[in-house]
Amino acid sequence: MYLRHLQVTDFRSWPQADLALDPGPTVLVGQNGRGKTNLLEAIGYVATLGSHRVATDAPLIRHGCERALVRVAVVNDDRELTVELEITAGRANRARVNRGAVGRPRDVLGILRTVLFSPEDLSLVRGDPSERRRFLDELLVLRAPRYAGVRADYEKVLKQRNALLKTAGKRRTGREDPYALSTLEVWDDHLAVAGAELLAARLNLVADLGPYAAAAYMGVAPDSRPAKISYKSSLGDALAETYGVPDGERAQPDVLKDVLLKALGEARKAELERGISLVGPHRDELELILGEAPAKGYASHGESWSFALALRLGSYELLRGEAGEPVLLLDDVFAELDRKRRARLAEVAASAEQVLVTAAVDEDVPSELAGGRFVVADGEITRG
Repeated sequence: MYLRHLQVTDFRSWPQADLALDPGPTVLVGQNGRGKTNLLEAIGYVATLGSHRVATDAPLIRHGCERALVRVAVVNDDRELTVELEITAGRANRARVNRGAVGRPRDVLGILRTVLFSPEDLSLVRGDPSERRRFLDELLVLRAPRYAGVRADYEKVLKQRNALLKTAGKRRTGREDPYALSTLEVWDDHLAVAGAELLAARLNLVADLGPYAAAAYMGVAPDSRPAKISYKSSLGDALAETYGVPDGERAQPDVLKDVLLKALGEARKAELERGISLVGPHRDELELILGEAPAKGYASHGESWSFALALRLGSYELLRGEAGEPVLLLDDVFAELDRKRRARLAEVAASAEQVLVTAAVDEDVPSELAGGRFVVADGEITRG
């Protein structure tokens, strides 16, 4: 898979940008603040329908404009598809494939797959659990686009259930409200169905990604402690003991639904008192472990960078082994890495079908990635 063409209109700082691309390495060079990252962000948005820099779409639209457009031409197994996304503030976004409208923007997911490594990835190690949950869910969608719908369903049910918990909690004046509690039981079932499917997918993903991430960490930090990842569920011992997933077996949603329902029943009193859902994938954590200690709080700066890089490289190897190589996006990361880590990343990137690199100066880019070169300056892109 590779990107043959990128065009953006009123996206971030770009009134207009047009970029023809080839397989292999392509380097975008320019001073900071000239829009290099914005171009990679636009590519990543097509692949995930989200930004690695902001949580909402509004900042993606150039100031003073009503909408932004991103168009890409993607070649996969000698077949080319054109994807166009229209991002509109305060309204539903629209998507087209080969100039034909699709029902929902998420219907374009899977046409372009990317793995992006950027300075923001340090938050995967040092940030809140929500950062790591987002990492898992985005990788799930890259792996199987249908999980975008699963995640959306879960978030919708969770929002409705939390609203009911707050209402039921206010109504309780020493006596339980039979209507509110019976309605809550219905939403318990909805949450268990959607949550079990999301939880099973995450458990299986972590099991599959673990060896790749561990091997990648060993490659970039061979003198460090061994790294591993594990999934910590809000179900706690109930998952591990009663509905445990033995090594080599795949997690099953129908089994996990039962344990979720049981846990929701046990948490009912506390949830009504607090007015919030206390059990489910939204409370879970991807644990990053170095040796016997959690990476967060114990890893050095270099070890944290190595772990973040290992998660991205592991994701890349997992995806390329399943359904063809994703496009690798490296946003101004070589300046952040020491010689050994730069060399390991360059080794993997040089073998990619297509890799796009941004850098402030040419000296930041390893010689292995010498290829197509563009200079980004003063709102223009010129071939170097």
